[in-house]
Amino acid sequence: MRVFRSFLFLLVLHLLQGSDTSLVQLNNNGYEGVIIAIDPAVPEDGKIIEQIKDMVTTASTYLFEATEKRFFFKNVSILIPENWKENSEYKRLKHESYEHADVLVAPPTLPGRDEPYTKQFTACGEKGEYIHLTPNFVLGKNESEYGPSGRLFVHQWALLRWGVFDEYNEDEPYYSATSKKIEATRCSTGITGINRVYTCQGDSCITRGCRIDSKTKLYEKDCQFFPDQDQTEKASIMFMQGIDSVVEFCKENNHNREAPSLQNKMCDFRSTWEVISNSEDFKNTTSMVAPPPPPVFSLLKISQRIVCLVLDKSGSMASFNRLNRMNQAAKHFLLQTIENGSWVGMVHFDSIALVISNLTQIISSNERNKLFESLPTEAVGGTSICAGIKSAFEVITDMYSQIDGSEIVLLTDGEDNTAGSCVDEVKQSGAIIHFIALGPSADQAVIEMSTITGGKHKYASDEAANNGLIDAFAALVSGNADLSQQSLQLESKGLTLNNNLWMNGTVIIDSTVGKDTFFQFTWEKEFPNISLWDPNGTQMENFTVDTLSKMAYLSIPGTAKVGVWTYSLQAKQNSEILTITVNSRAANPSVPPITVNAKMNKDTNSFPSPMIVYAEILQGFVPILGANVTAFIESNSGKTEVLQLLDNGAGADSFKNDGVYSRYFTAYSENGRYSLKVRARGGTNAATRSLRHPLNRAAYIPGWVVDGKIEGNPSRPEIDADTQTPLESFSRTASGGAFVVSNVSNLPLPDLYPPSQITDLEATRDGDDISLTWTAPGDDFDVGKAQQYIIRISGSLLDLRDNFDDALQVNTTDLLPKEANSEETFAFTPGHISEGNATHIFIAIQSVDKSNLASKVSNIAQVALFIPEADSSPEENSAGSGANVSPFVLLVSGSVAIVSIISSATIFS
Repeated sequence: MRVFRSFLFLLVLHLLQGSDTSLVQLNNNGYEGVIIAIDPAVPEDGKIIEQIKDMVTTASTYLFEATEKRFFFKNVSILIPENWKENSEYKRLKHESYEHADVLVAPPTLPGRDEPYTKQFTACGEKGEYIHLTPNFVLGKNESEYGPSGRLFVHQWALLRWGVFDEYNEDEPYYSATSKKIEATRCSTGITGINRVYTCQGDSCITRGCRIDSKTKLYEKDCQFFPDQDQTEKASIMFMQGIDSVVEFCKENNHNREAPSLQNKMCDFRSTWEVISNSEDFKNTTSMVAPPPPPVFSLLKISQRIVCLVLDKSGSMASFNRLNRMNQAAKHFLLQTIENGSWVGMVHFDSIALVISNLTQIISSNERNKLFESLPTEAVGGTSICAGIKSAFEVITDMYSQIDGSEIVLLTDGEDNTAGSCVDEVKQSGAIIHFIALGPSADQAVIEMSTITGGKHKYASDEAANNGLIDAFAALVSGNADLSQQSLQLESKGLTLNNNLWMNGTVIIDSTVGKDTFFQFTWEKEFPNISLWDPNGTQMENFTVDTLSKMAYLSIPGTAKVGVWTYSLQAKQNSEILTITVNSRAANPSVPPITVNAKMNKDTNSFPSPMIVYAEILQGFVPILGANVTAFIESNSGKTEVLQLLDNGAGADSFKNDGVYSRYFTAYSENGRYSLKVRARGGTNAATRSLRHPLNRAAYIPGWVVDGKIEGNPSRPEIDADTQTPLESFSRTASGGAFVVSNVSNLPLPDLYPPSQITDLEATRDGDDISLTWTAPGDDFDVGKAQQYIIRISGSLLDLRDNFDDALQVNTTDLLPKEANSEETFAFTPGHISEGNATHIFIAIQSVDKSNLASKVSNIAQVALFIPEADSSPEENSAGSGANVSPFVLLVSGSVAIVSIISSATIFS
């Protein structure tokens, strides 16, 4: 279980940082700032470092040639775990951290499976999250199953960097080709091999031909494609880069558009090279003449956390109760968020800066309480952000010779036209700037500091009931600490009480948390009556009441009881603002806790472009399905929009049941900063753990055909893709950071948003009918109800994709759209299509809203008009082969396909 816990510690960090966690930059054709992080659970082994170097060096040359001499790896940082021994080659890291890692070297996601994969949950052409490689893979122990590590690294890099997808599909490994044969899903079709069922028991292996499944009319489940070891085909890297001859990506001229690959489904049947060629990387480079230099590697070792709080005490902090709210949030950070063993200092600033506390190591509550006493009590003066930052540098260098890797938490509510003067100094310092903007006027220039140093950008409005300031501080957990040390937020809630003076609710503490459980309550006017009961009904006592900061808190000793905790607060005045925040840590370091991580797809946006909210729920590496996930998006003035996030594979959600919940956001009310908070709830037996394998995992090579015979690789352990296990009730909240929106108009606007694109259209044959299913879009993307569906069919995939409006239209008069995210079904009998030699019917849908705005054309579904041929082997012939044209198509009148019976729909002529 130690393996799972440490792997999770890397895994959960990647969604905490914002839209793009990577620090990679492309400079003169070379990728700089690539971070490869070794997990603390990986036993110390210098060979891993050397193998990483060899892998990336080999990959750089392969990438350079595969991209027509455009790209290579220029410099790479390898992060060494803190628990590895010191080495003179190891340097202190600067802006690099585990949460920015592009590649994780960590134990396998499932025991016994060393499959590399890339975490992707965004659209075609958009960057992924990270690549996960196991130590065994890096050490070359899986080369026969996955091919050389350098080549596979390029495959995964293409997924990560350019947002292409695999050109195989383990869920649909075969398809009915226009050749009227069953083909393996691949690109290009020039890759040769045989289809066989290959089973082994001990040293004895049996090979037989593949039988046709009576339902799918394709090969049976156990059938596999075995490539010939000797090939001449050069493409494609996104199918099977382990083949020696493969040195290119599939291009428009050799791309297999028929195959049901993820690349075709996600990228509208475009080849991987077309997507890469349309990337910003490609547009900003030209082919090189000379070969590139080898990569330069830096070995950086994780060390103790160093944090300096830089707190604004200028005169504007006296407004809207800001100073006191900052102190409440800072105390929460010092009491609960900052990890034991960390070093903390403090600076106050207004027009000048003052060092209040030098670095102090947090060992016990004594150090935390001493820092409490150093918080500001009066708000006066102007605002000099650079003075505060430079004083923080002094605090750090007073104890350490280098600032590299230290963190500065900067909170300010004011503008400072001199803030830009120290941006270069901040960049060169090696420090990480976390920026908490309080109120609508906080300086925009500091965003640049947090961005260039890899820091976090948080925002809190003056609406105290939204609890945004405490949320912002609570999100500043260490980017390099073990997850068992990190504070997880279970609840964050507030209310403004007027006629009803009571604030009541419950908090669920599940079995994965409970250590260092911390309840904090705040008020604005007068200390309320506070009652808290554990799951057994025992009332909690001994709250610490801080009347100066107007907060009360309670730390539960030991491990808190599992179950539903109940609280009841009674205000003593009208218009009182009360908040509750509950945090806890992992109950057992060997059992990964349930985590929720949230982000927006962009850090900045220009109206009216839509944005996407993402929230990922995991327990360890396992996605959590069936949770109730709600996003709260707060504008600059404190107005809050509420969105229900979904994991249904429709609208903004790219993949169904992957544990990532998504939704479009378009309800912009004003220009400026917005903040994101997500609340997730799971009920008993409602939420489940999904044991499905990760998407975008490397293709497993079952074996090779050598001199006409199969030389098989060891079979990998299989888990039913649909296996799900029940989960106990849980509750979590998470801050998703801040984003900035511009160009929002104050004038009334027309309807700007069409229905979202339908991405999950599926078609099946049912006798003479074609049955369709899809998820309903809305009036505005995935909200509301569309007005009309337009369904068109064609015998040509490309004609339907490129000339949708010219294709034959199905009569949908009786098809009335349902509310967004409902399941839609429709059946029709096709009539006249113009392509007389068509082997398939291709179907697509467009949605139209009440303002006559049309969606993008859906994904294209298809049905075959024939029973495909199997391979010509004796066993397969006995199972039934040959191309049989179904009665579904009648060839009459010069090869025009017509079906005479029209049942549920007709075609408009």
